[in-house]
Amino acid sequence: MKKNSMIKLAVSAATLMLMTTSANAGYTMKKKVGGVDTKLTMFGFSQITAQNGTGKAGADTDQNVKFGADRIRLGWKYVAGKVRGKVFLDFNQATDKKEDVGMRRVIKDAFISYVADPAFVVKAGVIKTPVGMGFTIPGWNLDVIKRGFDKHLAFERGNGLMISGRAIGGSGKVNGFEMGHERPMTGFGYDVMIANQTTRGGSIVETSESGAKKNAYMGRLHYDQGEALHLEVAYGTNPHAGGTVASEDFNALNIGLDSHFGNGMNVKVEYYDVSGIKGKKHDMQTLALTYTAYVTDSFEVAIKSINGSEDKDGKEADIGNHFVGFNWYPSQVNTGKSRSAKRKNNQHVVKVNYVATTGDKDGANAWQGNKKAYTDDLILAMYQFKF
Repeated sequence: MKKNSMIKLAVSAATLMLMTTSANAGYTMKKKVGGVDTKLTMFGFSQITAQNGTGKAGADTDQNVKFGADRIRLGWKYVAGKVRGKVFLDFNQATDKKEDVGMRRVIKDAFISYVADPAFVVKAGVIKTPVGMGFTIPGWNLDVIKRGFDKHLAFERGNGLMISGRAIGGSGKVNGFEMGHERPMTGFGYDVMIANQTTRGGSIVETSESGAKKNAYMGRLHYDQGEALHLEVAYGTNPHAGGTVASEDFNALNIGLDSHFGNGMNVKVEYYDVSGIKGKKHDMQTLALTYTAYVTDSFEVAIKSINGSEDKDGKEADIGNHFVGFNWYPSQVNTGKSRSAKRKNNQHVVKVNYVATTGDKDGANAWQGNKKAYTDDLILAMYQFKF
């Protein structure tokens, strides 16, 4: 997509938003088309960041503070009867990068879904894959500033077909846009997906040899009991993860638990066990523990510890990234302490994290598998606005 086209798209979107009337969870227009009620919602968010330190051992820099942005996103959702459509763009992604998964990386989500029943929803297009509880949590609703290095063990977004169900044997709102556990409900759920090679993840290399490009297959089962308990188990495989026929398959098991206690305290536990990273004899296990709690109505403490162990060609190493910080919500929509109330307060949030690192950070036995892991301490800060 050319730069001028992107600018025109952004201007058109801004004009559309000025024409709308509702500011709750985006800006919405409603229209009756051929007797069918339709709805178009515009939404987006920006995350402006600063960091002190490189996060890499031995990579000192003269720049004391580095400013940047994690996400600059704009999207829209369309509803017409049982049909849904979503497009989500990230203007912080280069538009001239080579295509992957069948679309350029500037396109984060682009799918159509049909809600036949809460227990049977069909989606087709670029979708968040169903392996990795933390990855399916929206980027604007994270507990700490960065997802962490375990995110790169997820298959990331894939271009394919997904069939999902929610609130089976229970109750809850299912709108056809679900890609994780966005809202509390009760009962069982599932997601199954077939996709192109999932090269957006950090564990699959783009195919360089004829016959090496294979479909990825993923599935997830989950159980919900309101905000008190969400439990999911997922597994996926992508053959020839190294881009050649002789390379290993990438296989990933993910188990996640999310529990909100109603008084503003939340606990998450997530475990990965993967093999065949980038098609090599490279296995990894990670365990992430997250704790958040409100101190006041607008101030929340957040702690997240991610620990990883790897075996790469017989060489073992460990790494730990430990986030300690706070989230401040300066412009609150409500003072509730539920998980749903917290999501609404994310319209404006300031986050500060100190990241402490442990494990094999340098030397002959240094961690080598996942370059996204921090190997040196640093300080992160972010301001987010969302509409």
